[in-house]
Amino acid sequence: MQTITNKIIEQGLANKVFRVSQLKRLVKGSSQRRYSLANRAIKSGELLRFQRGLYMLNERFRDYPCHPFVLAQALAPGGYVSFETALAYHSWIPEAVFTIASVVPGRKSRQFGDEKMGIFSFHPLAIHRKYFLELVNRYQIDGQTMLVADPCRALLDLVCLRKLSWEGMDWLLEGLRIDMESLAAITGKDIKILELIYKHKRVKSYLSFLTRELRLD
Repeated sequence: MQTITNKIIEQGLANKVFRVSQLKRLVKGSSQRRYSLANRAIKSGELLRFQRGLYMLNERFRDYPCHPFVLAQALAPGGYVSFETALAYHSWIPEAVFTIASVVPGRKSRQFGDEKMGIFSFHPLAIHRKYFLELVNRYQIDGQTMLVADPCRALLDLVCLRKLSWEGMDWLLEGLRIDMESLAAITGKDIKILELIYKHKRVKSYLSFLTRELRLD
């Protein structure tokens, strides 16, 4: 086992996604020494390196696999999982989703791919900052904490991202294949919160039509 791998395990980081700043605290000496130790561990397959100086130990040194939602939030701090990814997580849509899609602060969309962990996409939306995390909840799997949009929030995030206008229920029921029973779970309280979140009139208009269709007005 590589020296740096031992240090990571000793410091309780075996099940974490961690940054280069944490490696600096683990490895004393010059940056060249730290780079050499990390590089050896990477070449041996013990340490995995992602973009922006993110690292994670190989699964054989972990107590459980890293959940992709956790990696998504490490790649884009401050974001939350949403869109079709969250809809599938909540079993609102039947199809498997192969891209982990998140809403993030900022202005530019971007994508990251990893051969083992999959494809991740990150999208800013026109959202009022004070309501950024409304209808977003924390979930835990194997002790790993992740932020995931409630299904109604994920749905309206998708409307916002695609700049959709209301064209009836067909897109929801036949396009996304959401059950009417799931849509009926949206409450008047959810609608009032959703009305506060988005800046674009198009999304507000879509929400208004959906409200009438669900007879929540």
